[in-house]
Amino acid sequence: MPDVATAEAPGRVNLIGEHTDYHEGLVLPTLIPQRTRVHLTRRGDHRIRAFSASMHAVEEYQAGHETPGRGWLDYIQGVTAVLAEGGTAIPGFDLEIESTVPVGAGVASSAALTVGLLRSLRTLLVLDLDDTALAKLAQAAETAFVGAPVGIMDQMAVSVAHDGEALFLDTRSLAYHRLPLPSDMELIVIDSGRVHQHAGGDYVTRREESFAAAALLGVRVLRDVDIDDLPRLSALPPLLARRARHVITENRRVHDAAAALHRGDLTTLGLLFAASHASMRDDYEISIPDVDALVTLAQHHPAIIAARMTGGGFGGAVVMMAKGGTAVAAARELSQEYRRLRQQAAVVLVPMNA
Repeated sequence: MPDVATAEAPGRVNLIGEHTDYHEGLVLPTLIPQRTRVHLTRRGDHRIRAFSASMHAVEEYQAGHETPGRGWLDYIQGVTAVLAEGGTAIPGFDLEIESTVPVGAGVASSAALTVGLLRSLRTLLVLDLDDTALAKLAQAAETAFVGAPVGIMDQMAVSVAHDGEALFLDTRSLAYHRLPLPSDMELIVIDSGRVHQHAGGDYVTRREESFAAAALLGVRVLRDVDIDDLPRLSALPPLLARRARHVITENRRVHDAAAALHRGDLTTLGLLFAASHASMRDDYEISIPDVDALVTLAQHHPAIIAARMTGGGFGGAVVMMAKGGTAVAAARELSQEYRRLRQQAAVVLVPMNA
């Protein structure tokens, strides 16, 4: 076995398909340039010593004695705990983490960390795990140990997607195929500056409400309600009907967006993005005024083809598609106008030179 291992994993942005993955639905993420890099050095004891350059902190714990409630270290503890639960002997190791994936922007910083760590442990411990297995373990670390009830989209995208392509993923079967991004389109991702989190609060409430709607409709998950069954929602309490309508219609939008992307139909993508954002704002109620303002600015910019909020909601980033050759200038203009309008700084994540 090697004594050192290094690996990295990217962040991701979801083009469309929000709050569908935990209902075993469809999603369409793509990777962003930011990466989390992990370096491991085997120790002679059972201590795990983790250094995070971005947190400027060193934390330690004993393998086999993972204890929740230690902030960013919980993601490390979660990984070693789920591996040990599956029968892997966890040695002590020194861990160095460097990351350019921003935390709280809705671009899968936690999945980049857990998948990156699992990749390095796969090398260090010579584990027979494919990329889908790594994604499942990363999700388990976050749901079972950290306590964030996330679906598997982030982990699958970070683990199996390729740069320059969208990943059309069925989160029920985990079947996927990759779609090249159109050459006449450029990706823009702008962080609104409003941090979100998955481990509690309104995200969990929305999840609970959506499953309550599913139960009243007599299904386990809303993936099992077809778009033609929307009239059935009239029998639900109005709030639960809105939650269910978002998930059901969002699944159809992902399907239609993948088809539009395949044929290079950017006009249809723009309409689907707009409908998705309106559904997140009005039916799922996961947007906030700052994010809505940034989306509106983008939708009125001549270079922008499509724009919507991305991620779990209640803050985070906006994803946009711009005409080829315009992304750098458009991103700068939008971030400046957003700052002027909302007195809130925005950070352009993609393109990185904006």
